[in-house]
Amino acid sequence: MAVIRFIPGDRSVVVPDGTNLLEAARKTGVFIAAPCDGSGTCGKCHVKIPEAQRGNFQEAPHGLLTPAERAEGWVLACQSTVHGNLEVEPGECADDDLKILSEGQAVAVELDAWITKTFDASTGQTTVNAGGVSIGNEPGDTTRSPFGVAVDIGTTTLVVALIDLRDGRELSVASSLNPQARRAQDVLSRIKIGSQPDGLRLLQGELIEELNRLISEAAAESNVPDRHIYEAVFSGNTTMLHLAAGTNPASLGKYPYIPALKCGGQIRAADVGLAIAPQGQIYLPPIMSAYVGADITSGILATRLAELRGVTLFVDIGTNGEMVLAVNGQLTATSTAAGPAFEGMNISCGMRASRGAIEMVSLSGDNIEIKTIGNAPPVGLCGSGLLDVVGELAAHGGVDKNGRFQSNGTLPERPWKNQFGSLNGKLFFCIADPVYLSQKDVRQVQLAKAAVRAGIDLMLRANGLAAAQVDRVLIAGSFGFHLRTASLIHLGLLPREFGDRVEFVGNTSKSGARAFLLNRRLRDKLKQLAQRVRVLELANDPAFQKTFVQALSF
Repeated sequence: MAVIRFIPGDRSVVVPDGTNLLEAARKTGVFIAAPCDGSGTCGKCHVKIPEAQRGNFQEAPHGLLTPAERAEGWVLACQSTVHGNLEVEPGECADDDLKILSEGQAVAVELDAWITKTFDASTGQTTVNAGGVSIGNEPGDTTRSPFGVAVDIGTTTLVVALIDLRDGRELSVASSLNPQARRAQDVLSRIKIGSQPDGLRLLQGELIEELNRLISEAAAESNVPDRHIYEAVFSGNTTMLHLAAGTNPASLGKYPYIPALKCGGQIRAADVGLAIAPQGQIYLPPIMSAYVGADITSGILATRLAELRGVTLFVDIGTNGEMVLAVNGQLTATSTAAGPAFEGMNISCGMRASRGAIEMVSLSGDNIEIKTIGNAPPVGLCGSGLLDVVGELAAHGGVDKNGRFQSNGTLPERPWKNQFGSLNGKLFFCIADPVYLSQKDVRQVQLAKAAVRAGIDLMLRANGLAAAQVDRVLIAGSFGFHLRTASLIHLGLLPREFGDRVEFVGNTSKSGARAFLLNRRLRDKLKQLAQRVRVLELANDPAFQKTFVQALSF
């Protein structure tokens, strides 16, 4: 048997010799990022072991850490087994350092909540109604305590907002990392895990446990008893809703990609273990397809997309590039698999948006200018910083149109030219010690941005439109809110014609969920609207591959 002590936090666990170090951390409740779920391909679960204890573990061979990192004591937790007592220091920032956007453009709605209360003085009881139907009685007059929660279930993050259903006020907000991201960063990997009964129970259980914690945190901050929270609106992509409801997502991963979960209605909170009122309900907003989900329906509602005149493009930039084109109220939707690069995954120095992450880079001055989250010393590169630095290099000649570094004689004289170097015989660009950008990282950005751009171009083409005819571009999502228009244009993720038409609308998944919570009539209205949306399946479009290849260029 061996004792493993995780620092900081001073959590310990006793495990048999031969135990996998990542699994030991999970049993202890210690956060170690592992987007590949321990398969040994992402290299993100690095932990540091004291020199005196380096004989107490065994690590499988791999090439994901440099000799310098190994010399400092870094190993991969998922590839290491324990053979003696260890003191382990995880390498990624804690969840509570994450920078999560909870605000988004909101729509004003008439108060007509699904949940209402009526007090009967003759019986001394309050009746709780859902959609006009009684779902239970409470002793005394509790009519001043009807509450609900608007929940944004993102692929990477979770946001819970506590709402007073009498006046629509947002009382408190709590947010965290989606615990599923520790096991699998992208949707397709979660579909694979969730397609097995044990995997589905694991993913659902971890998610609901974390949502319960966030609901309790938000309720405690506002002195609201959990038993007076009667409804939750779950806004998220189609896969996230399947996993939250405990519905097998296997059908989402194979043709013809038909969702197994019926959305646009209620399920009982108790059936999934959500710790709100015993008779509480969960509303699942309507979805449009397997890959255009309720988060986009919420975005359509929050921005009143179907009511805007002219041509409007709504894009949620993230792991899944979901987008809607509105032409005088007629909606076309599609999605592209951008992958986890925008979240800082599969990037040499990539990390989530936590303290010390570089979130902004400028090369226009005499020196490299950076901004880190919390103004802390730089420790890694989050998604917005990644797009910034690649966009700046593309704009100033540091990479050519094909994405190749230009550090030789072809690069014009720049103050930052000497930031290029060689590591293991391969070129890299040093942003700020110890954070660098590799040629492989640039390639990951190319692939991700080309997927989004191809979706935009094909959706415009399907509607007979050119980029110049788009009147406004709405960029949604927590990640999108921290981007700069210039970087998106330099990368070619957005056409140059969009330069002065971009508006960042924030977390519309949450703000749309709040609108669903406060006005029940919107539910039928958006359900009918979602059924009328034209959905483009890019996988079936013969022009996709050619358009994607063209979009790879900067």
